[in-house]
Amino acid sequence: MAEKILIVDDDEILRESLTAVLENRGYSCVQAEDGVQGYDLITGQEFDVVISDIEMPRMGGFELMERVTEYNPRIPFIIVTAYASMETAINALRKGAFDYLIKPLNFEDVYLKIEKLLKHKELVSENQILHQELNTRYNFDNMIGRSPAIQTVFETIRRVAETESNVLITGKSGTGKELVARSIHYNSHRTKGRLVPINCASIAETLFESELFGHKKGAFTGAVSDAPGLFKSAAKGTLFLDEISEVPLTTQAKLLRVIESKEIVPVGSNEPEKIDVRIIAASNRDLAEEVKHGNFREDLFYRLNIIHIQLPTLSERPEDIPLLVNHFIHNFRGQMNRCVTGVDPDVMQALTSHHWQGEIRELQNVIERAMIFCKSETITLNDLPQELTQTTPAKSTIPPGLTLKQAVEEFEKSYIQQELRKNNSHRAKTAKALGIGEATLYRKMGKVKNWNFKGI
Repeated sequence: MAEKILIVDDDEILRESLTAVLENRGYSCVQAEDGVQGYDLITGQEFDVVISDIEMPRMGGFELMERVTEYNPRIPFIIVTAYASMETAINALRKGAFDYLIKPLNFEDVYLKIEKLLKHKELVSENQILHQELNTRYNFDNMIGRSPAIQTVFETIRRVAETESNVLITGKSGTGKELVARSIHYNSHRTKGRLVPINCASIAETLFESELFGHKKGAFTGAVSDAPGLFKSAAKGTLFLDEISEVPLTTQAKLLRVIESKEIVPVGSNEPEKIDVRIIAASNRDLAEEVKHGNFREDLFYRLNIIHIQLPTLSERPEDIPLLVNHFIHNFRGQMNRCVTGVDPDVMQALTSHHWQGEIRELQNVIERAMIFCKSETITLNDLPQELTQTTPAKSTIPPGLTLKQAVEEFEKSYIQQELRKNNSHRAKTAKALGIGEATLYRKMGKVKNWNFKGI
């Protein structure tokens, strides 16, 4: 659809000439003989650009622009003046005009300025859409999960986002640590700054300081120019240090100093530089244990661990699996242009009872694969990998030579473990399936010290 331009000028010949030139270029033009008529037209229909003279009877160009800005600030103006002075042009720009034109008009110049304005308007619109998408994508109301475990995480994110505190996110690989970091950033006052993510496991040990703090030209072999480093790239934004446990101890000491002083010293320089960066760190390891084993500095751990967010595994939130499945189907349906709308009940049973070693990322990959092989509107068991559909007959775990009491105890242990696995470690559901109370279940699980329920 052709862009619509309103030409407001009391010079009829100029209006007609400009209309002819612009319509010949593919634009749609509407004319007004003064500001009053122009304002009436603007409030009755939509225009992409307004080209207005300054000096006109009844209402001039500046007054028209002021009133239109109050009505709709997104309508851009190009002001036309017969006075070839920079003072008039600067005044027009100060009052909110996008650009200006000086009579007599150069029609090629008019066309180029309109093209420039429309391109700028398109970029602004795209930026607004992107910002809205980011807000929607990382809005808590749109994050997936209704289980108490994940709702607790959401509530923590809400509170943390409003602060400047450092955050440590822990959880198994695939549980969504980067998504949480992005949610914190895009719901904070730093959202206009960048979120700079870096996987510390991917950086060579000798390059850590240069990557984080930057370097000066000639600081080392291959440093052919200055490099800002990740801290400066994240200025007024957020630096997300994923797999923070992989940072070497020597660099950990310098990272601690940066956090405390809010200054960096690029490699090859002696001059400290102020930084304004929020730090979010993440790890799939237990950093407290890494501290005990001497692999991670205790003082750095406490500096990063101001706010701790522990992400639950899928086995701790099995009721969220159907929501995640439907979410992934919806996303892949658009990407693949497929008509898949859901899964068979048997498929959902297989998905909810499976032990997801790779957590949400593995579940997402399984749904993506199923969408590729699915030949109907519904994903069936035939579309799933074999490891999700094959079952192994249960074997007796009761060793021979036990007393009756010991055998009963072994059977009870095995049966409770089986039900825990079936219910993805959900204690309340397991107790209900066994026909006992939760307190009884916990008592039985803790009664015998060598009962191992870890990993269930």
